[in-house]
Parts: sequence; C-alpha cells; structure tokens
Amino acid sequence: MTHSSQDTGSCGIQEDGKLYVVDSINDLNKLNLCPAGSQHLFPLEDKIPVLGTNSGNGSRSLFFVGLLIVLIVSLALVFFVIFLIIQTGNKMDDVSRRLTAEGKDIDDLKRINNMIIKRLNQLDSEQN
Repeated sequence: MTHSSQDTGSCGIQEDGKLYVVDSINDLNKLNLCPAGSQHLFPLEDKIPVLGTNSGNGSRSLFFVGLLIVLIVSLALVFFVIFLIIQTGNKMDDVSRRLTAEGKDIDDLKRINNMIIKRLNQLDSEQN
C-alpha cells in the first residue's frame, strides 16, 4: 500500500519508505505517520486479547451457566411440586370416596340395628 503525501496530509513532503501505524482495518484510510526515529510497531498480541486474559467475559459466562443451572433445578422442583399436588389430590379423592362408601355402610348398619331393635322389642312385648 503506497500512499501519496496528500493522503496523509503532510503538504508535499517526500515520504517514501516511512512507517505508518494502522489502528484497525476500519482506519486504513486514517494512516498516522510514525516519528522518524521510532521503529516501534504495535505487536499483534497487544491488539488481540489472549483467551484467558479477559476475565470479564469468563466470569459473565460462568454467571450465565450458574444461572442456567439454578433455573433448571428450580424448574425441576416446580414440576415435582406440581406432581405431588396432583398425587395428593388423587389420594384425597380416593379417601373421600372411601369415607362416602363407609358412611353409606354405617347408615346401612344403623338401619339394620334399628330393625333388629324393633324386632327384639316386638318379641319382648309378645312374651310379656
């Protein structure tokens, strides 16, 4: 990439063989002329972060993984509670049916008891 002196804004000074610094690909047309005595080029490692150095993204992803695990566990607990509520409702229906059936049996026993008492009273009155 050779650029003329008008591209860099240096007013007609001959600049062949000079070093330019480019901050990013988007800034290719904004070239900065390096000072004459400076041979310092920015190494590529300074521009690209190393995988383990950016702890903000790592902790953020760890936070989201933890949050996801907590949400899954809480969802499982909610489903378990709903299952227990349904099971308890079914058991209560069974118990109420039994109580109703036993109530009918108790009423039948009371009626039979009353019939026996009446019959015994009749027999007792016939003997007297």
